[in-house]
Amino acid sequence: ILASNDRLLDTRSGFIDAISEPVLQSLLDKLLEKKVITDSETESADEMQNKRDKARFVIDTVRKKGEAASSEMVEFLCETDPFVCEHLGLV
Repeated sequence: ILASNDRLLDTRSGFIDAISEPVLQSLLDKLLEKKVITDSETESADEMQNKRDKARFVIDTVRKKGEAASSEMVEFLCETDPFVCEHLGLV
């Protein structure tokens, strides 16, 4: 079984294509709440007008933080949008 950060890398382009703005926002909120990402990272994401750029930033930032962070992101994504999770093969 692949490590979560490898799974995120494998599904990166699908995630960027499939995630909706509201789900992305809610994912950001949860990641911040659980201290997976910092306030300044959240602010950087919020400043991005383009949803694809924001999605790219979020997945890459979390992935670089390693296994635990990636695993939390996968879990939050599956809670927030089970359809996208299934579509990406993360379930």
